[in-house]
Amino acid sequence: MITDAEGGDEGFEDVLHAVGPRLRQLRQERGATLAELAEETGISVSTLSRLEAGQRRPTLELLLPLARAHQVALDELVDAPATGDPRIRPRRIERHGAVYLPLSRRPGGLQAYKIIYPPNFPGTGPAPDDQRTHEGYDWIYVLGGRLRLVLGEHDFVLEAGEVAEFDTRTPHWMGNPDPTPTEVLGLFGPQGERMHVRARPRQP
Repeated sequence: MITDAEGGDEGFEDVLHAVGPRLRQLRQERGATLAELAEETGISVSTLSRLEAGQRRPTLELLLPLARAHQVALDELVDAPATGDPRIRPRRIERHGAVYLPLSRRPGGLQAYKIIYPPNFPGTGPAPDDQRTHEGYDWIYVLGGRLRLVLGEHDFVLEAGEVAEFDTRTPHWMGNPDPTPTEVLGLFGPQGERMHVRARPRQP
Protein backbone atom coordinates (compact mmCIF):
# COMPACT_ATOMS: atom_id res chain seq x y z
CA MET A 1 0.00 0.00 0.00
CA ILE A 2 1.13 3.56 -0.74
CA THR A 3 1.91 5.56 2.39
CA ASP A 4 3.50 8.85 3.35
CA ALA A 5 4.28 10.72 6.53
CA GLU A 6 1.07 12.74 6.44
CA GLY A 7 -1.58 10.02 6.34
CA GLY A 8 -1.11 8.67 2.82
CA ASP A 9 -3.02 5.50 3.74
CA GLU A 10 -6.18 7.51 4.31
CA GLY A 11 -5.77 9.48 1.09
CA PHE A 12 -5.17 6.31 -0.90
CA GLU A 13 -8.29 4.69 0.54
CA ASP A 14 -10.31 7.80 -0.32
CA VAL A 15 -9.21 7.46 -3.95
CA LEU A 16 -10.23 3.78 -4.00
CA HIS A 17 -13.63 4.53 -2.45
CA ALA A 18 -14.28 7.11 -5.19
CA VAL A 19 -13.76 4.54 -7.96
CA GLY A 20 -17.14 2.82 -7.46
CA PRO A 21 -19.31 5.94 -7.85
CA ARG A 22 -17.14 7.01 -10.81
CA LEU A 23 -17.69 3.67 -12.55
CA ARG A 24 -21.44 3.91 -11.95
CA GLN A 25 -21.48 7.46 -13.31
CA LEU A 26 -19.64 6.48 -16.49
CA ARG A 27 -21.96 3.53 -17.11
CA GLN A 28 -25.08 5.63 -16.55
CA GLU A 29 -23.77 8.37 -18.82
CA ARG A 30 -23.50 5.76 -21.58
CA GLY A 31 -26.97 4.43 -20.81
CA ALA A 32 -25.53 0.92 -20.38
CA THR A 33 -26.88 -1.78 -18.09
CA LEU A 34 -24.67 -3.97 -15.90
CA ALA A 35 -25.50 -6.92 -18.16
CA GLU A 36 -24.41 -5.01 -21.29
CA LEU A 37 -21.18 -3.90 -19.60
CA ALA A 38 -20.51 -7.47 -18.44
CA GLU A 39 -20.86 -8.73 -22.00
CA GLU A 40 -18.55 -5.97 -23.26
CA THR A 41 -15.80 -6.48 -20.67
CA GLY A 42 -16.03 -10.15 -19.72
CA ILE A 43 -16.46 -9.15 -16.05
CA SER A 44 -19.41 -10.75 -14.27
CA VAL A 45 -22.48 -8.69 -13.38
CA SER A 46 -22.00 -9.48 -9.68
CA THR A 47 -18.39 -8.23 -9.75
CA LEU A 48 -19.40 -5.05 -11.59
CA SER A 49 -22.20 -4.44 -9.09
CA ARG A 50 -19.84 -4.90 -6.14
CA LEU A 51 -17.26 -2.60 -7.72
CA GLU A 52 -19.82 0.17 -8.18
CA ALA A 53 -21.09 -0.29 -4.63
CA GLY A 54 -17.55 -0.12 -3.21
CA GLN A 55 -17.76 -3.71 -1.96
CA ARG A 56 -15.00 -4.98 -4.25
CA ARG A 57 -11.49 -3.53 -4.27
CA PRO A 58 -10.63 -2.26 -7.78
CA THR A 59 -7.60 -3.92 -9.35
CA LEU A 60 -5.70 -3.10 -12.51
CA GLU A 61 -7.02 -6.18 -14.30
CA LEU A 62 -10.59 -5.04 -13.61
CA LEU A 63 -10.06 -1.34 -14.34
CA LEU A 64 -8.27 -1.78 -17.69
CA PRO A 65 -11.22 -3.39 -19.55
CA LEU A 66 -13.61 -0.93 -17.89
CA ALA A 67 -11.51 2.03 -19.04
CA ARG A 68 -11.58 0.63 -22.59
CA ALA A 69 -15.34 0.07 -22.46
CA HIS A 70 -16.03 3.59 -21.18
CA GLN A 71 -13.45 5.08 -23.60
CA VAL A 72 -11.58 6.96 -20.86
CA ALA A 73 -7.97 7.03 -19.70
CA LEU A 74 -7.22 4.79 -16.73
CA ASP A 75 -6.38 7.76 -14.53
CA GLU A 76 -9.89 9.16 -15.08
CA LEU A 77 -11.25 6.19 -13.14
CA VAL A 78 -9.17 6.90 -10.05
CA ASP A 79 -8.76 10.68 -10.08
CA ALA A 80 -11.51 12.96 -8.78
CA PRO A 81 -12.38 15.99 -10.95
CA ALA A 82 -10.37 19.12 -10.19
CA THR A 83 -11.95 21.20 -7.44
CA GLY A 84 -12.57 24.92 -7.58
CA ASP A 85 -13.50 24.96 -11.28
CA PRO A 86 -17.28 24.71 -11.79
CA ARG A 87 -17.06 24.35 -15.55
CA ILE A 88 -18.04 21.03 -17.10
CA ARG A 89 -16.10 19.91 -20.16
CA PRO A 90 -18.40 17.39 -21.86
CA ARG A 91 -16.76 14.25 -23.20
CA ARG A 92 -18.59 13.00 -26.29
CA ILE A 93 -19.98 9.50 -25.86
CA GLU A 94 -21.58 7.56 -28.72
CA ARG A 95 -24.02 4.75 -28.07
CA HIS A 96 -25.97 2.95 -30.82
CA GLY A 97 -25.45 6.00 -33.05
CA ALA A 98 -26.76 8.58 -30.56
CA VAL A 99 -24.42 11.20 -29.08
CA TYR A 100 -24.36 11.81 -25.30
CA LEU A 101 -22.77 14.94 -23.80
CA PRO A 102 -22.53 14.68 -19.97
CA LEU A 103 -23.42 17.97 -18.28
CA SER A 104 -22.80 17.00 -14.64
CA ARG A 105 -20.13 15.27 -12.59
CA ARG A 106 -21.92 14.33 -9.38
CA PRO A 107 -21.08 10.66 -8.66
CA GLY A 108 -23.98 8.56 -7.55
CA GLY A 109 -26.65 11.28 -7.79
CA LEU A 110 -28.71 12.89 -10.50
CA GLN A 111 -26.94 12.94 -13.85
CA ALA A 112 -27.63 15.56 -16.53
CA TYR A 113 -26.80 15.07 -20.18
CA LYS A 114 -27.63 16.37 -23.63
CA ILE A 115 -28.52 13.70 -26.17
CA ILE A 116 -28.50 14.12 -29.93
CA TYR A 117 -30.48 11.54 -31.88
CA PRO A 118 -29.53 11.43 -35.58
CA PRO A 119 -32.22 11.45 -38.29
CA ASN A 120 -34.54 8.43 -38.30
CA PHE A 121 -32.83 7.01 -35.20
CA PRO A 122 -32.27 4.13 -34.49
CA GLY A 123 -32.49 3.09 -38.14
CA THR A 124 -31.76 -0.64 -38.21
CA GLY A 125 -31.11 -0.68 -34.43
CA PRO A 126 -33.49 -1.77 -31.65
CA ALA A 127 -37.15 -1.41 -32.68
CA PRO A 128 -39.97 0.02 -30.51
CA ASP A 129 -40.97 -3.49 -29.43
CA ASP A 130 -37.46 -3.99 -28.00
CA GLN A 131 -38.17 -2.02 -24.83
CA ARG A 132 -35.66 -1.96 -21.97
CA THR A 133 -35.93 -1.63 -18.19
CA HIS A 134 -33.45 -0.59 -15.48
CA GLU A 135 -33.40 0.99 -12.04
CA GLY A 136 -33.96 4.73 -11.77
CA TYR A 137 -36.03 7.61 -13.17
CA ASP A 138 -35.66 9.52 -16.43
CA TRP A 139 -36.68 13.14 -17.01
CA ILE A 140 -36.45 14.33 -20.61
CA TYR A 141 -37.00 17.74 -22.21
CA VAL A 142 -37.05 18.04 -26.01
CA LEU A 143 -34.83 20.96 -27.05
CA GLY A 144 -35.37 20.59 -30.79
CA GLY A 145 -36.99 18.19 -33.24
CA ARG A 146 -39.37 15.46 -32.09
CA LEU A 147 -38.84 12.42 -29.87
CA ARG A 148 -40.88 9.23 -30.01
CA LEU A 149 -41.27 7.64 -26.58
CA VAL A 150 -42.78 4.17 -26.25
CA LEU A 151 -43.59 3.59 -22.59
CA GLY A 152 -45.16 0.24 -21.83
CA GLU A 153 -48.41 0.17 -23.80
CA HIS A 154 -48.31 3.92 -24.52
CA ASP A 155 -46.79 5.56 -27.59
CA PHE A 156 -46.02 9.31 -27.46
CA VAL A 157 -44.44 11.84 -29.80
CA LEU A 158 -42.92 14.72 -27.83
CA GLU A 159 -42.50 18.06 -29.60
CA ALA A 160 -39.85 20.70 -28.83
CA GLY A 161 -40.59 22.20 -25.41
CA GLU A 162 -42.41 19.14 -24.08
CA VAL A 163 -41.29 17.16 -21.02
CA ALA A 164 -41.76 13.58 -19.83
CA GLU A 165 -40.65 11.77 -16.68
CA PHE A 166 -41.02 8.08 -15.89
CA ASP A 167 -39.87 5.21 -13.74
CA THR A 168 -37.32 3.32 -15.85
CA ARG A 169 -38.51 0.01 -14.42
CA THR A 170 -41.37 0.55 -16.91
CA PRO A 171 -40.37 -0.92 -20.30
CA HIS A 172 -39.39 1.97 -22.57
CA TRP A 173 -37.88 2.91 -25.93
CA MET A 174 -36.92 6.26 -27.47
CA GLY A 175 -36.22 7.23 -31.06
CA ASN A 176 -36.27 10.03 -33.62
CA PRO A 177 -39.05 9.59 -36.21
CA ASP A 178 -37.93 12.50 -38.42
CA PRO A 179 -35.31 13.10 -41.15
CA THR A 180 -33.69 15.84 -39.01
CA PRO A 181 -31.75 15.49 -35.71
CA THR A 182 -33.51 15.60 -32.34
CA GLU A 183 -31.84 17.22 -29.31
CA VAL A 184 -32.90 16.26 -25.80
CA LEU A 185 -31.93 17.41 -22.31
CA GLY A 186 -32.06 14.46 -19.93
CA LEU A 187 -31.82 13.91 -16.18
CA PHE A 188 -31.28 10.43 -14.84
CA GLY A 189 -31.93 9.70 -11.17
CA PRO A 190 -31.06 6.56 -9.20
CA GLN A 191 -33.89 4.51 -7.76
CA GLY A 192 -35.77 6.59 -5.19
CA GLU A 193 -34.53 9.94 -6.52
CA ARG A 194 -37.35 11.14 -8.73
CA MET A 195 -38.52 14.34 -10.39
CA HIS A 196 -42.05 15.73 -10.48
CA VAL A 197 -43.34 15.73 -14.08
CA ARG A 198 -45.22 12.74 -15.42
CA ALA A 199 -45.33 11.45 -18.98
CA ARG A 200 -48.74 12.07 -20.51
CA PRO A 201 -50.35 11.67 -23.95
CA ARG A 202 -50.28 14.61 -26.35
CA GLN A 203 -53.47 16.58 -26.45
CA PRO A 204 -55.25 16.36 -29.85
